[in-house]
Amino acid sequence: MSIYLDHAATTPIDPRVKEAMEPYLADAFGNPSSIHAYGRDVRAAIDVARETIAQSIHAADPSEIVFTSGGTEANNMALRGVMVEARSSGQKHLITSQIEHHAILDTCEYLEKLGFEVTYVPVDSSGRVHLSDIQNAIRPDTALISIMLGNNEIGTLQPIREIGELARKRGILFHTDAVQAFGLEEINVSDLPIDLMSISAHKIYGPKGIGALYVHKKVKMMPQMFGGYQERKRRAGTENVPGIMGFAKAVELRMQEREKDREHLEQLRRELFRTLKEKQIDFVQNGHADQSLLHIVNLSFPGIHSETLLMNLDIAGIAVSSGSACTSGTIHKSHVIQALHVGAERVDSAIRFSFGQSNTKKEISYVVDILTNTIQRLSTT
Repeated sequence: MSIYLDHAATTPIDPRVKEAMEPYLADAFGNPSSIHAYGRDVRAAIDVARETIAQSIHAADPSEIVFTSGGTEANNMALRGVMVEARSSGQKHLITSQIEHHAILDTCEYLEKLGFEVTYVPVDSSGRVHLSDIQNAIRPDTALISIMLGNNEIGTLQPIREIGELARKRGILFHTDAVQAFGLEEINVSDLPIDLMSISAHKIYGPKGIGALYVHKKVKMMPQMFGGYQERKRRAGTENVPGIMGFAKAVELRMQEREKDREHLEQLRRELFRTLKEKQIDFVQNGHADQSLLHIVNLSFPGIHSETLLMNLDIAGIAVSSGSACTSGTIHKSHVIQALHVGAERVDSAIRFSFGQSNTKKEISYVVDILTNTIQRLSTT
C-alpha cells in the first residue's frame, strides 16, 4: 500500500484541472501579447482566469493579481520590489519572523547584502508571533512587514489582522505568504489589512510553475524582471498560459469545495491523534493546538531520529516529511522547530504529516500501525 501524506510539499493535479489546461497545450497556442485573433483569444482567457483568482480573495480589481512562476517568485517580487522602491525615499528596514519560508529568509539575506536592514522577530513555543515584538521592531525607516499567514512546517496561523492593522497605523506596507493557507482559509483582502500576498497553484491541486502575487493598487514596487510589457510592466515574459488556466480552475474548485475539504481534513486530523493515543505512542505536537492549518500536523517522537523514521516509513510506502520540501535532501535541521526553543530532542525527532482530499481514515489507521511497529522496533535496537 502506498500512502501520500506530504500534501504541504505538493498536491497531485486534479483531473478537472488537467482537462481545463489541455486546450491551451495544443489548439489555443497563441501568444497573448499578439494582436491577431490567436493572441486575442488567449488574452481573453487569461483575463477571465485573473478575474476568477481576484474574486477568490475578494480583490477590488483583477489587475491587482500579478502572475508569477510560483510562491517563491511571488515572495521575491514582494520583498525585493517594495524595498528597492522604498530606498529612494530613505526607507531601508524590513521586519519578518524567524520561521518564514526560505523564499522569504533567503531573500532577506540577499537584501542585507545590498545594504538593507532586517529584523527577524521571534515566535513563542507554539510558533505564534507576538504583536508586541513587531511593534518594538518598527523604526522610522521601516518600509515593509512580511509575516506568513500559516506556517508550512507546523501549520501555526499568525494574527494577520492585528499585524496588518498595526502596519496600516504606522504607514508600513504588509505582505503575507499565504501559499499554504490559500484554498483552505477564508481570505478577504478587501477586509483584511493586507497589501501584498503570495499564492501558488501546486498546493491546491493545480499545476507546478504558476503562482501569483496580489498587489494592492496603492503599492509602489520596482519590477524584478525586464524585457516586456506583460503584467502591466510588473513582470516581463510571455505568460504561462496552460499554467494560468490550470491555476484558475484549481482556484474555482477549491472555492466550491473548501468547506467539504475542511471537514474532511478535520476528521483525518482527529483520527491521527485518536489512534496515536490509542496505541499509547509517545509524541509531542509542534505548533499551535488550535490556531493551525487543518492539513498540517507536526509531531516529535522523543528518542527516535526523524531521518530514521522517515526512511522506515518510506520503505513501508508511506510518504511524509521532516519539514519544508525546499530543504529536503539536506542535513540542516528545521529552522522552524529550532525557533520554538523546545529542545534538541524535539527538533531531531520531528515529522510533518500533511493530509489531502484523497486520504482516508483507513489510511491514517494503517499509518499509525506502521508507525507503532517502527517505533517499537527502533526503541529496542
